[in-house]
Amino acid sequence: MDLAEIYAALRRIAPYTHRTPLLTSHLLDELLGKRLLLKAEHLQKTGSFKARGALSKALTLEDPKGLLAVSSGNHAQGVAYAARVLGVKALIVMPEDASPLKKAAARAYGAEVYDQGVTVANREAVARALQEETGYAFLHPFDDPLVVAGQGTLGLELLAQASRRGSFPEAVLVPVGGGGLAAGVATAVKALAPTTLVLGVEPEGADDARRSLEAGRILRLAEAPRTRADGVRTLSLGAYTFPILKAKVDGILPVSEEAILEAERLLHTRTKQVVEPTGALPLAAVLEHGARLPQTLALVLSGGNRDFSP
Repeated sequence: MDLAEIYAALRRIAPYTHRTPLLTSHLLDELLGKRLLLKAEHLQKTGSFKARGALSKALTLEDPKGLLAVSSGNHAQGVAYAARVLGVKALIVMPEDASPLKKAAARAYGAEVYDQGVTVANREAVARALQEETGYAFLHPFDDPLVVAGQGTLGLELLAQASRRGSFPEAVLVPVGGGGLAAGVATAVKALAPTTLVLGVEPEGADDARRSLEAGRILRLAEAPRTRADGVRTLSLGAYTFPILKAKVDGILPVSEEAILEAERLLHTRTKQVVEPTGALPLAAVLEHGARLPQTLALVLSGGNRDFSP
């Protein structure tokens, strides 16, 4: 992937997405001893960055019968929104134990949710069967060049906004699940600011990206990881995203569940922003790894679809 593909994606999706703000907090800066730039993607259409990638792919399709996707939640809403933009149907395969809030949100955008008997392990097989039955176009949540290019538009925005503030990040911290967001952001950042570090963040119990990059090959989890950060409960990096991360990401920081919860709390109490656990991963990394991180950090708050049900 090169920068031109990300700029092309930005031109496609700009009429249908928000240019999300870059927030700051003196209270957080004082507490953590850092200069933090918070890319507020939880304020994006559908409540997460996933709308970018879904639209980037969907807007290249010629007269699709409908859109089909596999998702634990945020990609579901992104694809449902993209289908609404195109004026076609959306069918989303979601695990039975996925967030009820996110299922309801996908339905609110007009999607049909298929979850009967679906697990993280079998959801892609279920989707393939449904694709053959419906003839809908399949939008992968992360392992697709057009989706990755769409996620990379976030990196373009972040650097432009930071430049205007005169506070350029020494490192960008990004949540990592399947790797689509990290791959896109890393491509944009390394092309425009090669000395800026790009660091992925994942829960300790879902550290397949860290272990895969250390091993030099994709390592797959045996089962869905137990973590409050449901947006990164993927079983492995993608075949397309892995080599991009290997070439462009400077490291992966694992964080504890306690740090994720504390990061959510701090974002709420210090900035008044409601961010879901996955979106709080970068701040959790500052809490646990701050001593070895640079002074000026950009944190990608990837989503805000927080489920408050018991």
